[in-house]
Amino acid sequence: MSTPSRSSLPRHWLVTGGCGFIGSSLVARLRREAPEARIRVLDDLSVGTPGALGLSDGDVRDAPGDWEDAVEIVRGDIRDADACRAAARGADAIVHLAANTGVAPSVADPRTDCITNVVGTLNMLEAARAAGDGIRFVMASSGAPVGEVEPPIHEELAAKPVSPYGASKLAGEGYCSAYARTFGVGTVALRFGNVYGPNSGHKSSAVARFCDAIVRGEGIEIYGAGTQTRDFIYIDDLTDAIMAGTAVDGAAGEIFQIATARETTVNEIVDKLVAMAEARGLAVPPVERAAPRLGDVARNFSDTRKARERLGWQAQTTLDEGLARTLDWFVARGA
Repeated sequence: MSTPSRSSLPRHWLVTGGCGFIGSSLVARLRREAPEARIRVLDDLSVGTPGALGLSDGDVRDAPGDWEDAVEIVRGDIRDADACRAAARGADAIVHLAANTGVAPSVADPRTDCITNVVGTLNMLEAARAAGDGIRFVMASSGAPVGEVEPPIHEELAAKPVSPYGASKLAGEGYCSAYARTFGVGTVALRFGNVYGPNSGHKSSAVARFCDAIVRGEGIEIYGAGTQTRDFIYIDDLTDAIMAGTAVDGAAGEIFQIATARETTVNEIVDKLVAMAEARGLAVPPVERAAPRLGDVARNFSDTRKARERLGWQAQTTLDEGLARTLDWFVARGA
């Protein structure tokens, strides 16, 4: 599947949470494929670091510049409406990745999850509205809003989230729809599958945890029986979808499932990684079982036909290819 042409991509990008795994991968790709683009990152640096973008702490600004730099980092919190508005000024596209991520943190602290994901998204949408006509707004969502349903997940299913995280992402999707229809903001909500790939060293998601455990020689911890299924999408395919979301016409106000349309159990992921590790001569640590996590669904994979038909996008990387690249990155990084 072809990436949108460089001529159709926006010039001025604001990426919230841009020092994180997905954000830094998107920024790196834009720098390679659209070198004329100017990228502003709004990040509170609570998780990501400037080093993820090849910059240092001394490069971080407290206020936005004038879009003269290829990449600039502005320290700011999406819960601060003024910071959001200042960062969005002059942007052609906003990719909203900053969020409280994951089911477990939302169960532990539902209020923080709500304020960050709901109020934070509202602040960014207001900033986009103030930035002017024609702006593109891509919000990172997930399959969590749909809840416990018989997969595959598709966009027409009634949303019944089972975790606070799913509820907060559902609210964000709702605000995106409302701002598209009431204010004409070019919003697109992308429901990401389970994203994995190189540069995910700080992530607590399944593939990253398993790769890190293998390299460190620690126990590979699986929650529950490992029969729960997910739709695992490689980072390059995901950045393809984000770029398509900013460049394709006629998608404002829509939601898209962004995944591979393939169901894989957690046990299968572990088995593949263990085989790859052994083929590389690595000592494989034992598998350890932990209690199932509250709010986790048993099965999850996506029907991606709408993304294929409306965005012209579909995943290209096989699971074996993606896992091998990811494990090799963790091995090269070291324990």
